Amino acid sequence: MTQLDVNKLSQAKANVTLSVEMLTKAIEKADSDAILAQEAVKEAAKEISSALNAVTQAQSKTPDW
Repeated sequence: MTQLDVNKLSQAKANVTLSVEMLTKAIEKADSDAILAQEAVKEAAKEISSALNAVTQAQSKTPDW
């Protein structure tokens, strides 16, 4: 049975939190500052990608037998 890497899951959670913050900023700035909104969306996408990577790594941790 594969054991989950809790540290990687915590990292993924932090990445998701940052992506939510960036998307919130993008929504708030969409009408007033399109460039800032686009940059926030790019950063959110990076955080989402990092979160997915961390979850994948957490699932593939080798068992500690």
